[in-house]
Amino acid sequence: MPKYTIHPEIDQAETLPSSFYRSTEVFENLKEKVFSNSWQFIGDESQIALDGQVYPFSFCGTDEPMLLTRENGAIKNVSNVCTHRGNILCHHPAKQKNITCAYHGRRFGLDGQFQNMPQFKEAKNFPREADHLHEFPLLKWASWLFTSVSNGFDFQEVIDAMHRKVGFMPLGEFKLDTERSKDYLVNAHWALYCDNYLEGFHIPFVHADLNAVLDYGNYETVLYKHANLQIGFADGSDHVFDFPEGHEDHGKSIAAYYFWLFPNMMFNFYPWGLSINVVKPISVDRTRVSFITYVYDESKLDSGAGAGLDKVEREDEFVVEGVQKGMKSSIYHTGRYSPKMERGVHHFHRLLTEFMDRG
Repeated sequence: MPKYTIHPEIDQAETLPSSFYRSTEVFENLKEKVFSNSWQFIGDESQIALDGQVYPFSFCGTDEPMLLTRENGAIKNVSNVCTHRGNILCHHPAKQKNITCAYHGRRFGLDGQFQNMPQFKEAKNFPREADHLHEFPLLKWASWLFTSVSNGFDFQEVIDAMHRKVGFMPLGEFKLDTERSKDYLVNAHWALYCDNYLEGFHIPFVHADLNAVLDYGNYETVLYKHANLQIGFADGSDHVFDFPEGHEDHGKSIAAYYFWLFPNMMFNFYPWGLSINVVKPISVDRTRVSFITYVYDESKLDSGAGAGLDKVEREDEFVVEGVQKGMKSSIYHTGRYSPKMERGVHHFHRLLTEFMDRG
C-alpha cells in the first residue's frame, strides 16, 4: 500500500497524486481505514417512530448490516446478522415483538439480547456474550441519527460545532421532503467529489447563478478537527439568516452554512432548511450522491444560495467527471493548494492520510 504524506503547511503542500484516485487497492483501503472509523448519517426518527418497529440498513462505505430498533421509546442500533450462522435477520422495515432468524429460529429481543434457540439444550457454556447482537454507538441531533462501526473519533464535537451555528433554527420543525430528495450517479472517485465541494474557488467559473447571490470576496472557511465549514456570505441583504441577538454571526449577511463532516457528508443549511448530501463510494470511478432535503420554511424555497440545487449539482458533476478523466493522464501527477481558497481540501487530504496510516 502506498504511503501518502501531505505537508502540514498549506503554502508548501502538494495535493494527493493522481495515482490515489486511480488505485483500486487504495479505494478498498479507504473503506477499511476511513469509512470503518467514521460516523454516518442514517436518517431520522420518523423511520422508527413507534415501539416495535425495526429498520434494516447498510452502513455507508462498508455495507455492514445494521438494524435500528425501538422499544419503550428507546432507539438502538444493533447488528442485523444472526449470531448463529451469520444470516441476515431483517430484510424490510416492519413492526414486531422480537427479532427471529428465519434460518434456524434463533430469537432476540428488540434490545439485541439473545432469548431462545431451538435444539441447543446440550450446548455447553451457552449463550456466550457473543451470542447477543452487537450494539453499535448511536447519536441523535434534533431528529437526525448517526452511527459508527468502531467509533473512530468524537462525533459529538462535530454535532456541537454545527449546533453553535444553527441551533437557533427550529430544527425540530424540519420535515423530510421526499419530492426534493434524490440520488445522483457521478462517474468519478468519491474523494474527488468531496475535493470539489470543499472549496469555493470554482464558484465564479462553474456556478454563474450561485456566484450572483454570494459575495465571493468574503468567502470564509473554518476548520474543525473532523469537519469544516464554508460560510456563504450574501451579495446583499435578501435571503439570509435572521440571527438572534447574541449569536456569534449576528449582524452578518449569511446566505448559507456549508458544513462538511469527515469523510463524506455535507450538511448545507439555508434560511429555508437543510440539504444533506451523502457521498457513497461504489467503485474507484463511480459514486452515488444522495441529496436529502428537510424544509421548515417553504416561503423561502427556491431563492438565494439555496435555489437551483439540481443545476448546481449537474455543474459540479461535469467538472468532477472531467477531473476524473484527467487523473488518467501520464503527465499530470500532483498540484498545489491555494492557501486562501483550498484550506478545506488540504484539511481533507491531511485527514485521509492520517486515517490511512492507522494500524
